[in-house]
Amino acid sequence: MSLKKKFLKSKPRCKVTFSLSKDQAKDAGKVSVVGEFNNWETASTPLRRQKDGSFSTTVDLETGREYQFRYLIDGEIWISDPEADRFAFSPFGDCDNAVVET
Repeated sequence: MSLKKKFLKSKPRCKVTFSLSKDQAKDAGKVSVVGEFNNWETASTPLRRQKDGSFSTTVDLETGREYQFRYLIDGEIWISDPEADRFAFSPFGDCDNAVVET
């Protein structure tokens, strides 16, 4: 898993690329990134499968904010990104959400 950020000079936006390696995806059929930026909608931000078996997508986020998120694999398995900027406790599922700071 990894997060890549590209800050735009022309406007207060950051393009964040969310990625999940083939090993981390564990033969997933589908993967989504779910978080505050998409109102925790499980199907609204799917990651695309790459030729090497990994998954990724890029989301345009407002700068100067932080967003909690997690990955959802095959609609059943929730995982956090270990390379997140930090983590925040979630009362749902008694786990830590990953946080990306823009």
